[in-house]
Amino acid sequence: MNVGLTAVAILTATPATAQDKMTVVLDWFVNPDHGPIIIAQEVGYFAEAGLEVEVIAPADPADPPKMAATGRADIAISYQPQLHLQVAEGLPLIRVGTLVATPLNCLLVLDEGPIDEIADLRNRRIGFSVSGFEEALLSAMLDQADLSTEDVEMVSVNWSLSPSLMSGQVDAVIGAFRNFELNQMEIEGVAGRCFYPEEEGVPTYDELIYVANPDTMDGDAIRRFLSATERATQFIVNHPQESWKVFAGTSAELQDELNERAWIDTIPRFALRPEALDQGRYIRFEAFLEEMGLIEGTRPVSALAVDLGAE
Repeated sequence: MNVGLTAVAILTATPATAQDKMTVVLDWFVNPDHGPIIIAQEVGYFAEAGLEVEVIAPADPADPPKMAATGRADIAISYQPQLHLQVAEGLPLIRVGTLVATPLNCLLVLDEGPIDEIADLRNRRIGFSVSGFEEALLSAMLDQADLSTEDVEMVSVNWSLSPSLMSGQVDAVIGAFRNFELNQMEIEGVAGRCFYPEEEGVPTYDELIYVANPDTMDGDAIRRFLSATERATQFIVNHPQESWKVFAGTSAELQDELNERAWIDTIPRFALRPEALDQGRYIRFEAFLEEMGLIEGTRPVSALAVDLGAE
């Protein structure tokens, strides 16, 4: 299959009609987690949906939800756990779709290191990048081994997660993405191993979601956006190698072994039905955050997420 020719055929077959403009702010620089968005753009699915989509990488990873809330972006890529916290703080946001439908976060240790089970973390150093949720996540995982965060030493390593682990600065890191850090370590000849939050006392959650301001969003345009990314996801699943070539072809910075490995590992985690909402998942995670003391009270699912396809 010649993907380039297919893309050209799709674009030239698209009627020359006015396109609705939409701004989408990513959570980070472009990487395989954003595959469906980039493929939808490159293969022409957005254009077929009558959309002209501007995809922006943020200067600060904390900015995207705020940009959506204040109208500086139509859609932002964010994280389900952060959405709960931000809505509790009064930020006007709602989940309108899902990009990555499983947790990516994990507690990462050296495969041949001193940590065989979570109980072995007593009196050990654990690196982290973001305080708040990551500490709560770790606390819940430690609790499974009758430990608490008081039994370990927390060390801020900024975003240097796998390097701090490989160098021996820390004995484990929380916040590592299983589709990236594990591959990064293997490429550098150091095997890592993950403890998965959803297997260690933490309710499962959507890692990456689409959020918008519920008071100002254009529901019809967002439905068309999600339909286009659903088509892109199907293309990725059906044609993993061809889709990788299209994705990697957008930037020389993506054309390396780490991104290619991450691409393959991320494919089974993309949401096949981005509009669909698992209400129980949001109910359980809201209750978890209240139990961990990160929010006061709980909010109904309708205050957190919407299934635009069901409206």
